[in-house]
Amino acid sequence: QVQVVESGGGLVQAGGSLRLSCAASGTIFSFIDVNWLRQAPGRQRETVANITNHGTTNYADSVKGRFTISRDNGKNTVYLQMNGLKPDDTAVYYCNVFDRQRLHNYWGQGTQVTVSS
Repeated sequence: QVQVVESGGGLVQAGGSLRLSCAASGTIFSFIDVNWLRQAPGRQRETVANITNHGTTNYADSVKGRFTISRDNGKNTVYLQMNGLKPDDTAVYYCNVFDRQRLHNYWGQGTQVTVSS
C-alpha cells in the first residue's frame, strides 16, 4: 500500500518562506515521479512543480525563481521550498506520486498554505 503524506503548510506573511514535504512509503522511491499541485477556492487545480525519478524538474511560470523542488531518495521525501510567497500562492497544496512500476497515481491529503498581505 502506497501512502503519501504532506506536511509543512501554515500561515506566513507575504515575502516569507515555507518548505513543504511529501513523504511516500510502500514504494521504491527512486521509481517515482512527484508532482506538487495546488488548488485555491474557486480556481482549478494547477501543477506547481514536478520532479522525475531522475531528478529533472519543471515549474509553473507563476512560481519560477521562487519555488524549488528537490528530492532526497534516502529519506523517501520530496521537498517544495517556497520563497517570496505572495497572497496568490494561498491554496491547498497536494502531493501526487506517479509510480513507474505500478503505473498508478497516489495522492496525499493536502496541506493548507495561507499567505497574508
